[in-house]
Amino acid sequence: MKPLQVSADTAVKLAESLGVPLEHLMHMPQHILMQKIAELAKEEAAKPSDKEGKSE
Repeated sequence: MKPLQVSADTAVKLAESLGVPLEHLMHMPQHILMQKIAELAKEEAAKPSDKEGKSE
């Protein structure tokens, strides 16, 4: 299996967000990585935005 085709910055940010070592992230199967990214996106969408609900 070849390593993921992502930039170094993207790989570091993903590893931090997912809480996995960079080496594991780079050799993670793509379908599993996509599932974890979708879970992160769902969590981010569930968080209330600071901008919403505030009037200036």
